[in-house]
Amino acid sequence: MVKIFINNNRVHIDNKQAALILHSIIHKHMVKLKYRPDRKLIVVCVGTDRSTGDSLGPLTGTFLKKYRPERTTILGNINNPVHASNLESVIDKINSNYTKPFIIAVDAGLGKQSSVGYIDVKKGPLQPGTGVNKKLPEIGDMHITGLVNVGGYMEYLVLQSTRLSLVMKMAKIIAEGLKLSIETFQKEESVID
Repeated sequence: MVKIFINNNRVHIDNKQAALILHSIIHKHMVKLKYRPDRKLIVVCVGTDRSTGDSLGPLTGTFLKKYRPERTTILGNINNPVHASNLESVIDKINSNYTKPFIIAVDAGLGKQSSVGYIDVKKGPLQPGTGVNKKLPEIGDMHITGLVNVGGYMEYLVLQSTRLSLVMKMAKIIAEGLKLSIETFQKEESVID
């Protein structure tokens, strides 16, 4: 086993060990936030398939579902995206069906040129829509943001002209990092039992 040392909460998609580093960052945050496998784990992948840049969430959800992580609910994929129009109803559904779930939100973000290609992991809720000046409800105990393009000017057009190859690569890395984190917690739980 290779020991991964991380000194911040982000990784670039061109790093050959990006998925392993992301797994370490996600796991570290889940431990700090006191996630326990007895809480329902829900991954909410926010975005729309109608915009290349904003399809990061739905693509991540689609890739993650293929791994079939046990005891994990994945909301948001290419066929059934979680987006601005249905986010509030998705949150209501989660709140009415689960008591104290642990939610990891995934979304695309815009940033500085030097940040494009980075995947950031942060504790606390995601504030979706801020990159395009929309006020949407917050979601998540922690969130993962993939910086897909440059922000600051004509955000909708920027999201539309984002390279699909970057978004696909980023979504695959996020899905793999999440899968590894979920598996790690399940292995740790089986050792405790």
